[in-house]
Amino acid sequence: MAFESLTDRLQQAMSKLRRKGKVSEADVKEMMREIRLALLEADVNLQVVKDFTKRVRERAVGVEVLESLSPAQQIVKIVDEELTATLGSETVGLNKSERIPTVIMMVGLQGAGKTTFGGKLAKHLIKNENARPLMIAADVYRPAAIDQLKVLGQQLDVPVFDMGTDTNPVEIVRQGMALAKEKKNDYVLIDTAGRLHVDEALMDELKQIKDIAQPEEILLVVDAMTGQDAVNVADSFNQQLGITGVVITKLDGDTRGGAALSIRAVTGAPIKFIGSGEKLTDLEIFHPDRMSSRILGMGDMLTLIEKAQQDYDEKKAEELATKMKENSFDFNDFIEQLDQVMGMGPIEDLLKMIPGMSNMPGLENVKVDPKDVERKRAMILSMTPAERENPDLLNPSRRRRIAAGSGNNVVEVNRMIKQFKESKKMMQQMSKGNMDIPGMDQMLGGGIKGKLGKMAMNRMVKKSKKKKKKKK
Repeated sequence: MAFESLTDRLQQAMSKLRRKGKVSEADVKEMMREIRLALLEADVNLQVVKDFTKRVRERAVGVEVLESLSPAQQIVKIVDEELTATLGSETVGLNKSERIPTVIMMVGLQGAGKTTFGGKLAKHLIKNENARPLMIAADVYRPAAIDQLKVLGQQLDVPVFDMGTDTNPVEIVRQGMALAKEKKNDYVLIDTAGRLHVDEALMDELKQIKDIAQPEEILLVVDAMTGQDAVNVADSFNQQLGITGVVITKLDGDTRGGAALSIRAVTGAPIKFIGSGEKLTDLEIFHPDRMSSRILGMGDMLTLIEKAQQDYDEKKAEELATKMKENSFDFNDFIEQLDQVMGMGPIEDLLKMIPGMSNMPGLENVKVDPKDVERKRAMILSMTPAERENPDLLNPSRRRRIAAGSGNNVVEVNRMIKQFKESKKMMQQMSKGNMDIPGMDQMLGGGIKGKLGKMAMNRMVKKSKKKKKKKK
């Protein structure tokens, strides 16, 4: 996952301060040296590093900080605030037209992920705004781009306008815009061509498309793995086209993440979305404060809760709550829960969003193999309907049959049944309002009872009230 090495280095730098009762200017100087090295290793732009460390140092050596009761906490707070400011301070949404359609033009180098992002954005707009987008395939130089966009359109049931590879992209956009107005689509997403590098021909074509489409948004799609060069690319596109926002893709890969920390400061254009996987649901609205918390290892409870709210079926969640209260939770429910949790993304990434968890020893070794979930599914599907609904029927001979039928051994079947019983027991405790599960508070680092927990709960309550009002 991106930022891992940066997170480790920043935590090491600040943990030395936390162990001290009093903090001197020399301590702050040493911490800033380590932070500077950590940022440079993460491929953050040199000028951005200089400006960031200068602001933190000036605030951290103030009398009110060094002579406060908890100077280390104050300095961590300053680092968090300045990191948030570097990333953009506030969440910036999409610009929208007063009249339909709102036109979004996606630009960037070849291979940055523009086409995939177009599909993700279409899904996001459909899910969150009940929108009716039209996608225009204006990348005629890479035939696979048109086919890819059509496949995405079929998956999403979204129309894709194309005229093949022999028509000028400018004419494709002109006719696509006319169709969108005729069909009254509320969004138009234009997938433009990219090159391996910025060149004059590419820019001329994009300028012509911009003149015809008059887009509300020109989103520059940047691959996080390009590192420092992404900043130069962003600066070039911004000077020639005037980008309105940035999308950073492949943040789930083994990247150093420096581009995300540099682009906003260099171009002034806000980061609006981040891509964290290949699935159409792997798109997040960019929140500078939450990203700063993640980078500093402080967790991100709000995003975790939002992911749960988005990926969990509300009706099924209510049914599950009823089953837990009635003690009728069975293997059918168990496998459904496994599927829903796995659908939210890798477990190890979800755990890091819980405050305090990123500091837990051994977390880097926590990996949930999707194949393990498939093995559990095979075991459950090898049961009879009666066995799934009534686990007490599973005597030794039935367990041997299930092991043979699923291609596992009896030990693995016994382990899976034990996990099921433990999950059921924990869910029963939670359904009765008993959150005092051994080790839970330590695991969460006090997050649920602390400020982040309160913010998260308030957000859930507000969202719930809004939903009830809409239903009325």
